[in-house]
Amino acid sequence: MPPIPLPIDYVEFTSPTLEATQAFFAAAFGWAFVDYGPDYRDIRNAGTGGGLERGAARAPLIVLRAEDLEAALEQVTAAGAEITRGIFEFPGGRRFELLAPGGIAMAVWTAA
Repeated sequence: MPPIPLPIDYVEFTSPTLEATQAFFAAAFGWAFVDYGPDYRDIRNAGTGGGLERGAARAPLIVLRAEDLEAALEQVTAAGAEITRGIFEFPGGRRFELLAPGGIAMAVWTAA
């Protein structure tokens, strides 16, 4: 059986200087934002979904979308991913996080 397609749906950035990074993204790229509390911004007008979170700088997190989150978890685990955070809920959906071979951090989510 072929694998279930999991398209790239969202990219999350972290920055210890959230407001300065948000201002830069707006001025340099023309992106707009929706604030979700003091530590998270939803990015709009970027060509794909995205978020900006206050935190230590790290590589962007690529987030894939699944219709069946449990099946996606089973699929990526069977393919050799290390699950770094099991399925959890957040406003609007559920997701899990993984490391692909080579240490690439990713997440898979589904809408609520």
